[in-house]
Amino acid sequence: MKAALIEAPGEVILASVPDPAPGAREVVVGVTATGLCGTDLHILQGEFAPTLPIIPGHEFAGEIVAVGSEVTELAVGDPVAVDPNLHCHECRYCRSGRGNLCERRQAIGVTVPGGAAEFAVVPAANCVRLPEHVDVADAVLIEPLSCAIRGYDVLNDSTLGAEVLIYGSGTMGLMMLELAKRTGAASVDVLDVNPERLATAAELGCSRSAAHARELDKPDGWDFVIDATGNAQAIQDGLTRVAKGGTFLQFGVADPATTAVIQPYRIYNQEITITGSMAVLHSFDRAAALFASGVLDPAVFISDRLPLEQYPQAIEQFTTGVGRKIVVQP
Repeated sequence: MKAALIEAPGEVILASVPDPAPGAREVVVGVTATGLCGTDLHILQGEFAPTLPIIPGHEFAGEIVAVGSEVTELAVGDPVAVDPNLHCHECRYCRSGRGNLCERRQAIGVTVPGGAAEFAVVPAANCVRLPEHVDVADAVLIEPLSCAIRGYDVLNDSTLGAEVLIYGSGTMGLMMLELAKRTGAASVDVLDVNPERLATAAELGCSRSAAHARELDKPDGWDFVIDATGNAQAIQDGLTRVAKGGTFLQFGVADPATTAVIQPYRIYNQEITITGSMAVLHSFDRAAALFASGVLDPAVFISDRLPLEQYPQAIEQFTTGVGRKIVVQP
């Protein structure tokens, strides 16, 4: 089969690799589409230190083309979205229900071959069957949506009447915007230095949009400040924009070497919470259900659809920040 292959840091090619075969509790998915994500760039840049070469692609959906001998709940022809997270189910974090912090955590498309290929083998347990009205090529949005839902789970507080500030209006920032609107936020302001992306945030109904928080003139700050960029300057600024009793959520994936300065007295004196959200936890099925209900408009979120042969070009485009969600269709 054809597959995109990250051979070494900075090197991605199109290659021919053996077709996968399912184990007893696995299925083979004929990949309809796979989305590009910031995590793919981190892998390409060698920051996550996965075993290379690797077939990337952790956001994908398709139709089952083969099932293992012990799979009874799924059948050939079923359209599915795939949760890429693989937990050991044995470590202290898995046993306490925190599988996203698994000590031996792996992920399809990150540490094992992923969906940037014609076929991918996955555990049956990681598949969510899609209803007939959902376009499988659009279902690549379910995985990032499940991460956004996890972010709101971590906030662990009602956003009813809250004022929210989101840094970044890429795919993830826009998803956080959509969820904030649906969880009762009184206002949702969005920041981005990319005018095209800011325009999309406005199209989706954000309260205000700007390139910098100082343009919004809100000296008392916001109840919830969410970083969806991973950018050091955005994070540093965001930490200063939290209102008394508010929460800062680190949602974007920063370079592991990124640092930010905090003021411990302010955290104490104003009872500010600083927290983080890591990947997916008990949120993939909910994301699939919400997606099927129409919580996101794929026409807005997906800006480009390219053939698998153009995966290197898709990566290059994604790196430049042009467009929104870029999808590759094998």
